[in-house]
Amino acid sequence: MSTGWSVFVIVITLGMLLGFTWLILNTRRIQDPNGANKLNDHEFDGITEYDAPMPEWFTWMFLGSIAFALIYLILYPGLGNFPGLLGWTSTGALEADQRRAEARFDPLFQRFLRTPAEELAENPQAIRMGERLFGNYCAQCHGSDARGFPGFPNLTDGHWSWGGTPEQIRMTLVNGRVAAMPAWGPVLGEDGIRDTTEFVISLAGREHDEEAAARGAEHYARNCVACHGPEGRGNQALGAGDLTTGVYLYGGSRETIAASLRDGRNGVMPAQSDLLDEARIHVLTAFVYGLPRRHGATERE
Repeated sequence: MSTGWSVFVIVITLGMLLGFTWLILNTRRIQDPNGANKLNDHEFDGITEYDAPMPEWFTWMFLGSIAFALIYLILYPGLGNFPGLLGWTSTGALEADQRRAEARFDPLFQRFLRTPAEELAENPQAIRMGERLFGNYCAQCHGSDARGFPGFPNLTDGHWSWGGTPEQIRMTLVNGRVAAMPAWGPVLGEDGIRDTTEFVISLAGREHDEEAAARGAEHYARNCVACHGPEGRGNQALGAGDLTTGVYLYGGSRETIAASLRDGRNGVMPAQSDLLDEARIHVLTAFVYGLPRRHGATERE
């Protein structure tokens, strides 16, 4: 805050406290101490009031609150750039809380770091801690229930774009992921997009137009097989989805699949290694690894 703004805040704050004090004392001074039985001369809708001052205890309560405000502003920041005699800051308080939390929980995280993720995924305490980490760092995209949104994977169903082993999940957390599907609209045209959509739908065993799917198979063989494979089972090294499961990252309607083919898709998962240390990433890995089993999914793909 600039010096000018700081002075402005100080003047306004102290001026308001001084004005409140004057108003309370002056109002009490001009009122009749014996006015408890004397009516004022003003009236509103048949309502009148006695000309009695505020109760003494009420006056002292107001003055006490003003005195408390002055003491607070001397001890804590509140008057412009004046830091307060105690030197308290919200940043300092947060850092102190973080240091206390680290001193309390780091030994536990270090113990968990020596436990394999598969075993840790069954540990109730580790699950609770992983759930809190997930809520802080992952729920914004994957949802508080980890079921995802269009464009953000569902982590509970056992279908993994980049692989579902503990090591693959850990690599996803540490390094992040960048996925890119090119736009095929200029190459295929609208007829080709429509036919390829039918073929993609057929890969999952869904009802489809067989003639259109046959034409789409040719487009698929020329343009899509390099990433998704000849059988459509995808490639986890590239993040190319398995098209045979009927599980689609961006949605499975014909319109959505056609939009993916026409315009392409770009997905980014940020790396968490700048935010979390090795032990916390290990606990979060175990938590994510165990999500499908805890939600009743038995297969990992």
